[in-house]
Amino acid sequence: MRADNIVNFQFLAEPTDVNFGGKVHGGMVMKWIDQASYACAAQWSKRYCVTVSANGIRFIRPILVGQMVKVSARIIHTGKTSMHIYVVVRSGDPKERKTVVTNRCFITFMAIDESGYPIKVEDYVPQTDEDRMLEQVAMHAKDFAKQLDCDFEEKLGWK
Repeated sequence: MRADNIVNFQFLAEPTDVNFGGKVHGGMVMKWIDQASYACAAQWSKRYCVTVSANGIRFIRPILVGQMVKVSARIIHTGKTSMHIYVVVRSGDPKERKTVVTNRCFITFMAIDESGYPIKVEDYVPQTDEDRMLEQVAMHAKDFAKQLDCDFEEKLGWK
């Protein structure tokens, strides 16, 4: 059993992260999600990894300048060369312990070798009921994405 399937980032939201509405820009949150999930994938695979997809990105609550931001990324399913990662972003007043979920998503990375070809990753084995539930969600999302790709390619005449 491996224990390196989770990465946590923690930092303060800065004034340079803000959009015209005075809240942290959604693109900045997506950058944090990508960075944390890359670190998680690279830690698991011990390889350079590339983003394959980001699914179901939810913007639940705004993040304000000066709030403590916590980004948690965890492997929830592995394929032959892919790692499916669940990311949760939380924020809150840094002087208090309470945080709220602001964003969540599923993101997939692929491990590649020095020539840029996909390389096998170690299997992830869920340990808890929550782990098993999240793995099921990832597997359904993966199947749905494959079906969606095939349907679009056929309908658009790409196949």
